[in-house]
Amino acid sequence: MKHVIALDVGGTGIKAALIADDGTLLHEARRATGRDRGPDAVVGTILDFAAELHSLGRERFGAPARAAGVAVPGIVDADSGTAVYAANLGWHDVPLRALVSSRLGSLPVALGHDVRTGGLAEGRIGAGRGADRFLFVPLGTGIAGAIGIAGRIEAGAHGYAGEIGHIVVRPGGPACGCGQRGCLETLASASAVSRAWAAASGDPAADAADCAVAVASGDERARQVWATAVGALADGLVTALTLLDPRTLIIGGGLAEAGDTLFTPLRAAVEERVTFQRLPHIVPAALGDTAGCLGAGLLAWDLLATEVPA
Repeated sequence: MKHVIALDVGGTGIKAALIADDGTLLHEARRATGRDRGPDAVVGTILDFAAELHSLGRERFGAPARAAGVAVPGIVDADSGTAVYAANLGWHDVPLRALVSSRLGSLPVALGHDVRTGGLAEGRIGAGRGADRFLFVPLGTGIAGAIGIAGRIEAGAHGYAGEIGHIVVRPGGPACGCGQRGCLETLASASAVSRAWAAASGDPAADAADCAVAVASGDERARQVWATAVGALADGLVTALTLLDPRTLIIGGGLAEAGDTLFTPLRAAVEERVTFQRLPHIVPAALGDTAGCLGAGLLAWDLLATEVPA
């Protein structure tokens, strides 16, 4: 059976799969990233995992994988195949595409940014299927974005397109790791809501999921924390849709798991803020934590489709 290798590398874990040309997940596996052992060890784990999948595919399906796709966090130069920088993995300028290809016997390899890769999957086969223009925004530890245009993801001139989490929505607000103050992700990410709810509830172990439960139960303190986050998120999203005019706005990540507790007030807040803009469909992501792997598989199949036969 024709298949490709897909790897989605995160800060703490690696999700991997063998994927058929129709998008079917033929095999799934997970492994710890092992970042506590240093960046070289992380790269070694990726290479070993890819090699194991390559062998498994050959044994199970009678033929080797056609290509591989790898999604990684941080700054990525997809054209050169370089993982430029990732704070949570500690690496700098890793020629990951070449390393993976070499380990797999010169197999074609595509390298992509994790959020843009997940957005590619959501746009083609997930919540954005059929939309010619979409914006995918996962609300996790931080906030990022993927701009979908006619079946592809726009990376920008320097690979930074879609960084909606660093739109300043509250000038002079909380300090952000990027050096600005009042960035969207300091107010509306899952980690921001967790911090705010831990402070408001007096429970240092409380997190965003606990806040969502408290909101649903009618806790006024939780409602205030939630309203602050939703208001900031709506401001950031309206800025984005004013610039990009997406047909569909896909919200994913940990906060999206709150369901209607998030989407009902968020849709209302965005609608209140638009004037001349056309209101997009605001929908939850459909693929969950498989989006990155599925997107990496799509990158691999796309790579094969664009190769010029020898």
